[in-house]
Amino acid sequence: MNRPEAWKLVCEYTKSPQLRRHMLSVEAAMRGYARYFGEDEEKWGLVGLLHDFDYERYPDVAEDGHPNTGAPILRERGVEEEIIRAILSHATEVTGIERESRLEHTLYAVDELTGLIAAVALVRPSKDIRDVTVKSVRKKWKAKAFAPGVNREEIEAGAAVLEVELGEHIRLVLEAMQATATELGLAGKTD
Repeated sequence: MNRPEAWKLVCEYTKSPQLRRHMLSVEAAMRGYARYFGEDEEKWGLVGLLHDFDYERYPDVAEDGHPNTGAPILRERGVEEEIIRAILSHATEVTGIERESRLEHTLYAVDELTGLIAAVALVRPSKDIRDVTVKSVRKKWKAKAFAPGVNREEIEAGAAVLEVELGEHIRLVLEAMQATATELGLAGKTD
């Protein structure tokens, strides 16, 4: 499956602009990490883009919900097994697929962080992710009432497994998202 086909699948299954932007954010972060690690940027990007494609239709993270329901759909569409396995590994608790590869660990490490970074951008007066700094993310990180649904322990554990210091992890994901600000809907206020 190529990137245009993956985007078509995302749009077929996901109508929510916010959820689409989340998948685009994770795609950007995965591509950024692929460059950082010298990996296949297209493959890593597809993992990020497709990781939640079935979530809107099957929102329960469960044995009979997300992401298990999406795996057969991806297989029918010819998605390679390495990508499907990585997607399944981001919800080990319901899939039983333990994260093993760097690709799988990276998806787990960036998924929640993209949401926190987007939230930081949206509370800035400019609403522009390009105005966000690692320092501003770290400041909001400490405010547990800010974006309380973001699992900070998961982000820390993911960065640790990747052997990337937390500040560097934030920087890598932030810069990847900043490079796609317009596509993510985080390029500032439109008056």
